[in-house]
Amino acid sequence: MSSDVLWREIQKHPELDVTQVSSLGGAKTWKLGVPLEKLPEITGSLKEMGARLLTLSAIDERELNRHFALCSAFALPLENTLVEIRVLLDGANPRYPSVTMDFPSAHWLEREVKDMFGIVPEGHPDLRRVAVHPDWPGDLFPLRKDFISGTKVPRVPGKMEFCPVEGEGLYQAPVGPVHAGIIEPGHFRFFTFGEDVINLQAQLFYTHRGIEKTAEGMHFLDAALVAERICGVCSASHAASYAQAIESLADVAVPGRARFIRSILLEMERLYNHVGDIGNVCAGIGFSYAISRGALLKEQLMRMNLRLTGHRYLRGTILPGGVTGELKDLPVIMKELERLQMDLKELTTIMLSSQSLLDRMHTTGILTRETAATLGAVGPAARASSIDCDLRRDLPYAAYNQLSFQIPLQTGGDVLCRLKQRIDECEQSFSILKQSFKHLAREEGPLCVEVPYLPPYQTAVGYSESARGANVHLVVSGPDNTLFRYMVRSASHCNWPVVPLCVPGNIIPDFPLINKSFELCYACLDR
Repeated sequence: MSSDVLWREIQKHPELDVTQVSSLGGAKTWKLGVPLEKLPEITGSLKEMGARLLTLSAIDERELNRHFALCSAFALPLENTLVEIRVLLDGANPRYPSVTMDFPSAHWLEREVKDMFGIVPEGHPDLRRVAVHPDWPGDLFPLRKDFISGTKVPRVPGKMEFCPVEGEGLYQAPVGPVHAGIIEPGHFRFFTFGEDVINLQAQLFYTHRGIEKTAEGMHFLDAALVAERICGVCSASHAASYAQAIESLADVAVPGRARFIRSILLEMERLYNHVGDIGNVCAGIGFSYAISRGALLKEQLMRMNLRLTGHRYLRGTILPGGVTGELKDLPVIMKELERLQMDLKELTTIMLSSQSLLDRMHTTGILTRETAATLGAVGPAARASSIDCDLRRDLPYAAYNQLSFQIPLQTGGDVLCRLKQRIDECEQSFSILKQSFKHLAREEGPLCVEVPYLPPYQTAVGYSESARGANVHLVVSGPDNTLFRYMVRSASHCNWPVVPLCVPGNIIPDFPLINKSFELCYACLDR
């Protein structure tokens, strides 16, 4: 599929309001205003073209035009093309034809829109609550403009709704929301026959913080501080995605030196996450040497972050328009990375030589390619199931269009493949860092440009490929350089729905291992 095909498809619909703008890394962005009755036809065409849904959300515009707006963004893989769709909905009785049947990856997004805005996706196969819990009043919608942030909401009686699973000899095993260890809350309901798991369902969103609501009305520079605090271990990715959305709104080009620094920061974040996850997955099988060694290597990387930027989690480094400062101690950091690369190789060789590790991980928690593709899995989890997707290549940003790297893939989709995927991706990150350091030595110029003005009531999408996958931020500008709407769809939001589908056919003691092999963020979900 080429962009010419997209243009020919657009020309078939003269009723569309069409704008083409340039985007990050030279990508083409098509902004389409679509009449409500044409939405199924347009999404159906995008499906036939092989588009991937990046995000979908709503905006309460009733104070402006008496309507709600449904906004979505689609990527056309390998075509360097982004398609943004906007549909106006009735302000009094908002509803629209669900896109979940064309794009099953929209099923949580559409349920969340219903929970937060009261907008009904007609034809959706499952409209149980997802983002608000049963004790939340059914007539309160937190992301509508008439809901006041900070309101103390009286709770109502209610209980969790799980899809029924019936059969002789079946038992339910509830786990959570409070867990052993220092992790955030999530409830997992196992339906078992003996130790064999027949079905698993999850209830998340226990610590939803109202970040999107909080950001409304904030100056875009103040909101940047909020964006990078959505999740500790994804700080740089969130900051980059948000900054790119603001830069797109303002039509600002980031200086070349800043783009390479951003790439270095993002790869350092990927590395310390992957290295930590390589060790941490072994906690599911009690391989204490690998757990400790992985934690040590992660700590070394985070100390490198501290020396490079002054912050272990790389906060305060990326802002709209560029970066906040130069990287420090680069020659020393480059040598330390070379040594750490060898140490990681030694660790992973030991791990993959352990027969007990191979026995526990091989064929455990399989995410099939079909399921990954259907539900829109992203990141290492998708690539371990042979889904060839990576925004660094598909919609390049920062300096990735000037760097050479491969997208490793695995085929088995099990825990072992997800481990090997991270190992292979670490090698690519080391290579990207070495190239970036060389480019940085030659690239001179400013680190940041001013973002003077955001045209009000315009929409833009920013994105990055975090350690867990596609991280997408949708921003709508307001008056006086403020935000009118801010929506975040993290990689964890994409991948949490697929985790329960990898557990049936395994035994309960394998769940911690399967869960750790995805290593998803609760915080990225509970924004």
